[in-house]
Amino acid sequence: MRLSGEDRRFLFLQGPHGPFFSRLAKMLRASGAQVWRAGFNRGDQAFWFANNYIAIKDGLDAWPDTLRRIITEHKITEIVLYGDTRPVHAIAVTIAKELNLTVHVFEEGYLRPFWVTYERGGSNGNSKLMTLSVPQMQCALSKLDMELPDAPARWGDMRQHMFWGAIYHWFVMTGFWDYKNYRPHRSITVGQEFLLYCRKLVMMPLHRWERILATLRIKHGGFPYHLVLLQLEHDASFQKHSPFSTMTEFLAVVMEGFAKGAAPHHHIVFKAHPLEDGRVPVAREIKRLAQEQGVADRVHFVRGGKLAALLNHARSAVTVNSTAAQQALWRGLPLKTFGAAVYAKPEFVSVQSLPDFFSHPTRPDSRAYRDYRHYLLESSQVPGGFYSSLGRRELLRQVVDMMLQTEDPYDALSAGNAAPRQQLRVVK
Repeated sequence: MRLSGEDRRFLFLQGPHGPFFSRLAKMLRASGAQVWRAGFNRGDQAFWFANNYIAIKDGLDAWPDTLRRIITEHKITEIVLYGDTRPVHAIAVTIAKELNLTVHVFEEGYLRPFWVTYERGGSNGNSKLMTLSVPQMQCALSKLDMELPDAPARWGDMRQHMFWGAIYHWFVMTGFWDYKNYRPHRSITVGQEFLLYCRKLVMMPLHRWERILATLRIKHGGFPYHLVLLQLEHDASFQKHSPFSTMTEFLAVVMEGFAKGAAPHHHIVFKAHPLEDGRVPVAREIKRLAQEQGVADRVHFVRGGKLAALLNHARSAVTVNSTAAQQALWRGLPLKTFGAAVYAKPEFVSVQSLPDFFSHPTRPDSRAYRDYRHYLLESSQVPGGFYSSLGRRELLRQVVDMMLQTEDPYDALSAGNAAPRQQLRVVK
């Protein structure tokens, strides 16, 4: 059967910053589908370059009834959203499952930076990957004989990500009177978030030199070190799928484990997330905790930047549930995690206590991980990106067909119906 959007009726909710959702909707319309957009603020509205926009101006309490009404009036068959844990999306997923609607979930790539994630029903801790075992994945791959290229070790479109984020929050902040009941899913105000984006952009040159100097000290220090992959405290994976509510809690656990278990000549490097914007005083907390544990002379902080150079010389890696940990697994580094993650399989992550891990970390099954990675690249990981124009073009070449398929990416692979994958292109 040919792929067609006929008789398909999509409702878009909130998407990644920038024009990706609008471009995606345009191509779905070209396939014969009908598309609507529910927008919750002026930023959502500004990046929807089409008709069929539905302004949601009531508060969160009214959203379930509003959504049910929209689904009924427009005979919606499918919902499209970016991230499944923000309140309006979590409610939508629950209602969609009750009504047996398909939920298309986009997320940042599990294998960043040159792929994005497309799944159905949920992502991260709610992904179908959480219940799939490595042997099941190996069985699905058994009929394939093609190896896919590895990802270059660099972030594809970070500057564009920050640019679209600043523009989006500017629209939200300046158009607040149209959506007076809108409340962001972050703990800070829209104005504060906008200022943080701007500050991040302005401080990039200074932070770059700080990062270069810190990296040089580590590179030329000649000491063994363990690498801690930090996340954003407000990130959904950290808040919804981990045992920690604040970054300080995680930092304290890691610092204590390092002080108790690591050899006295070993060091520890804390690598900040590239989008860390200062809303949490991570550097100050690391310094304070290091002094309390008496290891201040063996602790280093690197502000963002590329991960590959640090991973290439690390003895092990520790994280809550960052997707960046997959670069550590690809290199065969021992990995300790604390939260639910799609890669947290018994073949890959250590079950040791943290002091024991720092003392003598166990290595992952690298052959099993290669199969896991190959499985992702044949299913939910789609070449391209949300924020750069080239990244969007690469993504749209394939993801619309995946959305129009009957099966989700994982079932399509198992059934032998997965679409052939494009060769990787560098997304700048």
